Amino acid sequence: MKKINTKNRPASRKPAKKALSAVEINRRREWRLDLPLTAEIEGKLPHGKKFREATKLENISSGGAYFCMDSGVVVGSSLNLIIELPRKLTEGKKMRMRLGGITVRLEKPDKKTKKQGVAVRFSKDFRVIPEKKKK
Repeated sequence: MKKINTKNRPASRKPAKKALSAVEINRRREWRLDLPLTAEIEGKLPHGKKFREATKLENISSGGAYFCMDSGVVVGSSLNLIIELPRKLTEGKKMRMRLGGITVRLEKPDKKTKKQGVAVRFSKDFRVIPEKKKK
């Protein structure tokens, strides 16, 4: 039996653990902004009933948004988001933006609130809606 010298032999060949940087963790194409924007979500439920629900966006990017709601949509649902724009961005005017999108991911509903996390990918079309003047 041949004796193996282990004194000068390197430790096991397991890869060293590296600290993960934000770039390695975030694989998204667009930067997401954590803005608590007020929004209304419109759409149809799987059985065809229309709904409208108020929520706050948790984050938003040029490609999509993430928010929580309890209307029971499914992946592939077509939704419209009507987002209240911050007055700092609209020179003090009350304005909203209407965006269409498709539900691409759903989280399990929260046990207490029954709200479900919803990720939406935006379509290319959007409209800015100024507030109508009251008569």
